[in-house]
Amino acid sequence: MTIKCTNKVALIGTGFVGSSYAFALLNQGIANEIVMIDLNKEKADGDARDLNHGLAFASPMKISAGGYSDCKDADLVVITAGANQQPGETRLDLVEKNVKIFKNIVDSVMNSGFNGIFLVATNPVDILTYSTWKFSGLPKERVIGSGTILDTARLRYLVGEHFDIDTRNIHAYIMGEHGDTEFPVWSHTTVGASHLSELIDLHQDDVQKQLDDIFVNVRDAAYHIIERKGATYYGIAMGLARITKAIFNNENSILTVSALLDGEYDQEDIYIGVPAIINGEGIRKVVELPLNDKERTQFAHSAEMLKNVMKKAMDS
Repeated sequence: MTIKCTNKVALIGTGFVGSSYAFALLNQGIANEIVMIDLNKEKADGDARDLNHGLAFASPMKISAGGYSDCKDADLVVITAGANQQPGETRLDLVEKNVKIFKNIVDSVMNSGFNGIFLVATNPVDILTYSTWKFSGLPKERVIGSGTILDTARLRYLVGEHFDIDTRNIHAYIMGEHGDTEFPVWSHTTVGASHLSELIDLHQDDVQKQLDDIFVNVRDAAYHIIERKGATYYGIAMGLARITKAIFNNENSILTVSALLDGEYDQEDIYIGVPAIINGEGIRKVVELPLNDKERTQFAHSAEMLKNVMKKAMDS
């Protein structure tokens, strides 16, 4: 794909996550144009008007409400739309419902003549990114899920808090499903230039408990936020903005996203959270970290769980 420089985003879904993402793009001056698309056309139009009124305080940008036809010349289509889980509804029920919604969305986007990059944030993100890839027929490098980018950010924040070190100087990864089977890659965690094992004894029980507590807080962070304010959206919106920036600036940055594996980590035909190099063409390469025995087992377990859910969803 030829790298273009129009930096146009078509955003599908203007709920909490979508509107927060658009706000982040405007504040950081990442895009040149944003088209906001939603079933609730009034909401999309209201958001576009509200954001336009902030242009005096930001970089020049074209912001409008539109429809699927506006995806034709977009460089990036970001999907945050989807159904939320209802009381009494199982996780699989939600998966099946959203796969059907995504079939309609992706077909509508592709019918416009779109030939750019998809970025998916709707949960369960790994399943829906795989569905987007299948429905679109685009090359795997041009379909990306937000994956564990937010989980990784949460881990870096909590590790930084533990050591009283700036979050930006923590290098750590959460891999696997964006969900309950994700896991921390402690074997590749560094604080500044020091590996974690140089700072603490990883074999001590009390140290291991501290690390376990940090991870549990990462894994369950969304539940804690939802209990307090009903939904999470600022963190993931900033994560989506970060991926967008890496694409539009052709950065070749390593971010933990949901990518299709083709033999990496001994897995195939599955989208799952892994470190990957992101540039103007999407996913340049999946970074295959050498995992220890425990981490390899955790990754295999997470992948197996996703495959089981995905098979049921795609067969429904």
